[in-house]
Amino acid sequence: MIGAATAMSALANLPSWDTTGNGLLNGTYYFREVVYITDGSGDTTEAVSAYGNIIFSGSGTYTLSGANALESGEGGGPLSASGTYSFGANGYGFFTDPLSSTGSTFTDYGLVSSNGTLIASATEVGYNWLFIAVPVSNSSGGEANNSAFQGNYQMAAYLPGSSSTAADVSFQLNPDGNGNLGTVSMSGYFAGGGSSVYTQTSNGAKYSFSNGAAVITLPSSSNANFYPNPQGVSYDQVYLYISPDRSFVFGGSPNGFDMFVGVKTGGATPNLSGLYYAAGLYEDASQLTASGYSDIQTYYGSFSAGSGNILEHQRVYDGTGGYVYGSTFADSYPTAISGGGYTDNGQTQYTLGNGGAVRIGFGVGPYLGLEVALQAPTLSGSGVYLNPQGVVNAASFSPFTSGVSPGEFIVLYGSGLASGTTVATSLPFPTTLGNVQVKINGINAPIYYVTPTQIAVIVPYGAAYTPASGSLAIAGIQVVNNGSVSNTTTQFINLTTPGVFTLTANGLGYGAIEHANGQVVNPSNPAALGETVAVYLSGLGATLPAVTEGTQSPSSPLANTIQTIYATVSGTTATVAYAGLAPYLAGVYQVNVTIPTTVSTGDNVIEIGGPDSDNYQALISVGTAAVTSAARPPDTAGPQPQLTRQHRLAKPGSGARVRPCFVIDRKCSGAASL
Repeated sequence: MIGAATAMSALANLPSWDTTGNGLLNGTYYFREVVYITDGSGDTTEAVSAYGNIIFSGSGTYTLSGANALESGEGGGPLSASGTYSFGANGYGFFTDPLSSTGSTFTDYGLVSSNGTLIASATEVGYNWLFIAVPVSNSSGGEANNSAFQGNYQMAAYLPGSSSTAADVSFQLNPDGNGNLGTVSMSGYFAGGGSSVYTQTSNGAKYSFSNGAAVITLPSSSNANFYPNPQGVSYDQVYLYISPDRSFVFGGSPNGFDMFVGVKTGGATPNLSGLYYAAGLYEDASQLTASGYSDIQTYYGSFSAGSGNILEHQRVYDGTGGYVYGSTFADSYPTAISGGGYTDNGQTQYTLGNGGAVRIGFGVGPYLGLEVALQAPTLSGSGVYLNPQGVVNAASFSPFTSGVSPGEFIVLYGSGLASGTTVATSLPFPTTLGNVQVKINGINAPIYYVTPTQIAVIVPYGAAYTPASGSLAIAGIQVVNNGSVSNTTTQFINLTTPGVFTLTANGLGYGAIEHANGQVVNPSNPAALGETVAVYLSGLGATLPAVTEGTQSPSSPLANTIQTIYATVSGTTATVAYAGLAPYLAGVYQVNVTIPTTVSTGDNVIEIGGPDSDNYQALISVGTAAVTSAARPPDTAGPQPQLTRQHRLAKPGSGARVRPCFVIDRKCSGAASL
């Protein structure tokens, strides 16, 4: 650790959030937000919706114009508000919510995508919350109107209710450019209906635009299951807002608390690739019959996609459980997406548009919900440039929105970061390597390696601090290369940010896990039921006794984590026999996990979590036979975990990459270039 005087000096100049991206929000936008307050059964006891114009100044302030709000049981009326916002160059940031004018201050956290759409959620305030805004117009597309709205749009909507009557709906809009939608056929699910499909058809649907927004008129039908819905709310008209590039639409009823999103289909075959910003809502009603409750969650986050693999982070608020946490998981998707969409394990239907730049999701009962993912902007810079999207866990390579934690091994990406490749060859790791320093909240971080495009460092324990009430702690990260200083990128600080090292050193496939005899756990040498194995990872936070970051971790006494760490194997709770720093290594944590005797043999997903974050992406191979003494086979990549919606709702308590020195072979693997 660092000395008290050094820590006090550094923390006396704590960073403020990067605001160099405030100009990403500039001008008049249409917005809609919904708030759902639920009880322990998943019933929505109170709901709020707001919609209208929000005018961003481009320099950190906003005002509302022509906005309205509606509250269940209270009615609605005009909403006047002003507020502030802070967004980084990566489009990641926060703003005071327009509903703060009602007497309480709420903060929304979210991201601005490459097409200018803002998606956000107020995850920290204790309610389920979803916010979307798009520019009213831009210089190329002009204001949306009847003739500009034509083609095929696939839609997904969520309608709140009790744990039995909440619903989600999928439908297609086929505007003809002249105000006609023709027949709109809807199908969807009720929470209490399980996997039963309900339908509704509206004939002669119309639309009309005014000031860049549309009103959709849905004539009533004899089988009006959804619009109007069983809650007695009239949904015969809904408002629709459209992104300037016409690829994304969203909206809802002025008389209700629904939210819908949509994507324009057709055109080039979509390709899901690169970094995406995402937000959405889940309602897991699979336990409704057995336990009498459903589980509703809202989130924002990001994911990286490529070659059929997804690494995703979500900052989640669980309305039924009443807690907030960060979740990182792996998923997969078909590399050839035919028909513009695919189904993920039969639980979410995804539709892509604009060549893959937009993806929406619709939940298949009893897993309700809607999701939207939008391609992130591509960033670059000159000189010593630290990519604000390029701060990732060195083990899991989870996206940058997962934040950092004290003692975590992280990798930084950018350009001009070093003049060449240099790897630390002994412990402790130096704080200057190849004439490069990395400062985190003003403290020099221990460096494992530097290259011109990436650096591996350990987050100093002294960089953590207690933020003001109601806010999240911030880490300001900066690179100094031979005296030249980079831009500063900001991250939120967690207590823990677990990430399991993998044999492929890219966060995918089999975890870096050992038997007691030091042999690697893999399909040729699986873990036995009831066996205790060692899982190696990064990001478990502070320890007791405290250890200086970058130094060799002690073996006696062991450095145990201060935070309680839990584990599951494919969702089954596993006993944690030890959680702390791995002896003799630097910046690497070890969790000894006992494999439950009830799990299935074969590939399982191992989850490691702390009080505010969990990681559910690495595989562990489980067999029934006793551990053999065969020689360790070469490291190999395994198949990707196939996550179900229950896995994604897991909650607390229940180019080439470089991996840090050691994990399996106990020696430095050296730096690799991207």
